[in-house]
Amino acid sequence: MTASSPDLLARQPAPRPAYRRRRGGVTAPALRYAVLIVGAAIMVLPFLYMVSTSFKSQTYVLTLPPQFIPHPATTANYSQAWTDNDLGRYLFNSIIVAVISTGLSLLLSSMMAYAFARFAFPLREVLFKVLLLGLMIPAMMLIIPQFVLVKDLGLFDSLGGLVLFYVGSSLSLNTFLLRGFFQAIPGELEQAMQVDGAGAFVRYWRLILPLAKPALATATIFTFLGSWDEYVWAVTIINTPTKRTLPVAIALFHGQNSTLWGLVFAASIIAIVPVVVVFLLFQRYFVQGLTAGAVKG
Repeated sequence: MTASSPDLLARQPAPRPAYRRRRGGVTAPALRYAVLIVGAAIMVLPFLYMVSTSFKSQTYVLTLPPQFIPHPATTANYSQAWTDNDLGRYLFNSIIVAVISTGLSLLLSSMMAYAFARFAFPLREVLFKVLLLGLMIPAMMLIIPQFVLVKDLGLFDSLGGLVLFYVGSSLSLNTFLLRGFFQAIPGELEQAMQVDGAGAFVRYWRLILPLAKPALATATIFTFLGSWDEYVWAVTIINTPTKRTLPVAIALFHGQNSTLWGLVFAASIIAIVPVVVVFLLFQRYFVQGLTAGAVKG
């Protein structure tokens, strides 16, 4: 027997009211977008005001209401900050230190991460945990031991002293990040290369590193930012003015020109440009790394 049509109609669920669909489908996303827009505006507006102020003459810096579009606009602040305060030398010092520190840190940490991920040797896990202790020690607690060590090594008041300790301070985090990514790479790929006679270094250089571009991009961004923005260690060991890095120079520049906000903001914009360039260069791989981590498992 078949059920009658009234019985079938009675068993069907009643349609939801239209206003509920509109509230769940339109209002909730609109509210989320509104919150995100407000949060983005809170973060972006101070930066935009800094950029705007860097193009203003001192007469128009503190005008009320504030002008987000400078009129008249001038580049005199950038010219004065670059020429009168030798920012070019400090920028060059920072680029040299940050690039060398980032390159050495990625090379050493990727090698250690590959060893911890692929090779079995005595006390492997113990050594890895000891390495991770570097993430648990506050940097300020290491200032005095580092200062004594850099004097004993003859690296006081030199860019080499900055590079050495920037590399050392970033190894723990980079090794931790890269080891997890290396372990996710299928071992069968290495076994196929090993059958063809490829040694450990060839597998690491030609297989692991190309496949680990997202993780390497993440480590590059973190290491470069840490080396570029570091102030405490740089101001501790650098005494010669011509060897100062950009954070130290910007701090001294701000102290000497605390009322000249156009100059200060122009110098700050100059210091931000390399950071933005590095992020834009590695953004695609950085986003791929985040996406891969989100969909695995």
